[in-house]
Amino acid sequence: MSIKSIPNGYEVDCRPQGRSGKRYRKRFKTRAEAVQYERWLISTKNQKDWLDKPKDKRPLSVLIDLWYQQYGQQLKTGDKELRHLITLDKELGQPKAYQVTKSLFSNYRATMLSKGRKATTINRNHWRLSGVFKVLINSGEVIGEHPLKGLAQLKEPCREMGFLTLDEIRLLLNSLSGDSLKVAKLSLATGARWSEAANVKGSNLISGKVIFLNTKNGKNRAVPISPALYSEIFTGKSGKLFKPCYKEFYQVLKSLDFELPKGQAAHVLRHTFASHFIMNGGNILTLKKILGHGSVLQTMAYAHLAPDYLAEAVEYNPLSTL
Repeated sequence: MSIKSIPNGYEVDCRPQGRSGKRYRKRFKTRAEAVQYERWLISTKNQKDWLDKPKDKRPLSVLIDLWYQQYGQQLKTGDKELRHLITLDKELGQPKAYQVTKSLFSNYRATMLSKGRKATTINRNHWRLSGVFKVLINSGEVIGEHPLKGLAQLKEPCREMGFLTLDEIRLLLNSLSGDSLKVAKLSLATGARWSEAANVKGSNLISGKVIFLNTKNGKNRAVPISPALYSEIFTGKSGKLFKPCYKEFYQVLKSLDFELPKGQAAHVLRHTFASHFIMNGGNILTLKKILGHGSVLQTMAYAHLAPDYLAEAVEYNPLSTL
């Protein structure tokens, strides 16, 4: 088997099953394409499972760059994910592609946990690295089985999701003014993330609805609002409705000392909307659509707040029959 230089390109001449097996000949413009084709033939056509497949000796950093070119740059958070992957590559010791194994990543997890890294953060890196190989395997850039296939993620503790009571909502709104008040109201009325509400334009207000564009999952969603709120925030212009006001909101929220879970600030408005929606009898599937969740499993985090959640426990427990 060999790759030969020919006029205007390269030719692969290969018998992956041996001298008596089928012969494969194919021409390519570049040597890189020829090498990839030869690797594919060896890994898929030799029918000799006891033979070692050719090792992919490209650095993991090269695969990360390929992932970004083929897929990552299309993502809203693609540049951010690329930075995380570059950092992960360094933490793994900048391995070659063939050195990325379940054992390598398990050792990495153990090291990170010993340094105090949270399971949630480590699982995100697991998801990121898995995504790189998934994309490149699907595109044919990487040959063979996914190196992390079958490796379960770490168990994560349930996160506390604080929300504001009605009295706390009143106190917060009475303490805000200007655009920070309007953005907070819009978030409380629609379950929008602060960034989504703060970037709404006049052109996004249509027929009593707010259209949130290019959201976290890349999809648009429409949520109706009351005529009173519509009139309050609509300026008659098509441009941005609000000036930057997060800093003002954050300072007011912290001054009120609502004892929110660590790390939670403006996101409490989204949790507050969802929590009160369910407590007031809202449907979990409707809430999923309003929040723009990709899976109902995300929305189920609020299910326990439903008025009738596990109400049978009161009626059917053994004490009730005594």
